[in-house]
Amino acid sequence: MPNRPSAGPTVSAVIITRDEAANLPACLESLSWCDEIVVLDSGSSDATPELARAAGARVHISPDWPGFGPQKNRAIGLAGCDWILSIDADERVSPELAREIRQALRAPDAPAAFAIPRVSSYCGQLMRHGDWYPDEVLRLFRRGSARFSDDLVHERLLVDGTRARLRCSLLHHSFRDMHQVLAKLDAYSTAGARAMHARGRRTSVLGALGHGAWTFVRGYVLKRGFLDGRLGLVLALSNAHGAYYRYIKLWLLQREPAC
Repeated sequence: MPNRPSAGPTVSAVIITRDEAANLPACLESLSWCDEIVVLDSGSSDATPELARAAGARVHISPDWPGFGPQKNRAIGLAGCDWILSIDADERVSPELAREIRQALRAPDAPAAFAIPRVSSYCGQLMRHGDWYPDEVLRLFRRGSARFSDDLVHERLLVDGTRARLRCSLLHHSFRDMHQVLAKLDAYSTAGARAMHARGRRTSVLGALGHGAWTFVRGYVLKRGFLDGRLGLVLALSNAHGAYYRYIKLWLLQREPAC
């Protein structure tokens, strides 16, 4: 169970959630080695908070949704251990990665943050080529040494200090089926368009087509997504559609009359 004392530096796992009852139990089970688990929920309509409490996590409820970056900053502000591991409900820490983390944190010259390689599944298949691999994510850091950018989506961890890379992979069960793919494509492209619009970015219909075409060529050809077989092609097309819709939604936003 979490919240137990441990030898060496302590680790808080932090998770932001909303309606993650299907994913959360396996995620929490993979974090049983952590000293503390903090869940910040943004108003789930399912049993997410109850499942988190039953697993021994500290659960906090936020009444609003400020975007991924600000919400993750809220979550890390609730953590109390020496180190923070920011993880999503659809991710899993393998026993090998947990052991590597514990060993790395005991080093006297440990850096401020660690990047973790991540391997993601797409409709049931682990994708080891294309835009999704290798996918290094900065998620493990000393408390007080890092914060997330304020981006509404595709937030980045901003680190004050040195970084290193771990060897074992974080497992990411990102998309179970095409229904989930399409739902997230719509939500993420809308959030991405709004974020670009707020920064003053502009585009055109041809620009949106160009971004979509380049995303496909980069992922399927240059990064050898074709080696993942038929689902490699499906993923490359999905990513291309995501890029196209993100920029076409930006174009539509910039056409709206100013208030």
